[in-house]
Amino acid sequence: MTYNFVVLIEQDESGSYVASVPSLTGCHTQADTVPEVLEKIKEVISLCLEVEKDFQVYSKFVGVQQIEVAETVSISV
Repeated sequence: MTYNFVVLIEQDESGSYVASVPSLTGCHTQADTVPEVLEKIKEVISLCLEVEKDFQVYSKFVGVQQIEVAETVSISV
């Protein structure tokens, strides 16, 4: 059986890439390059699926949005 998962990739403050699978709790890894993190996340997904033998995805990925929020500063007098 094959599955398709949404993988989110972020770059942390040290420059490492962090990959996570929102539909699998605790399914994440990190590496120095994008190709390396993609290979590692495939391994982690397989391990997560082994642990969750009765795996079912209950959520459907809709999309990612980037929004801008201005910081507000309160001054107490």
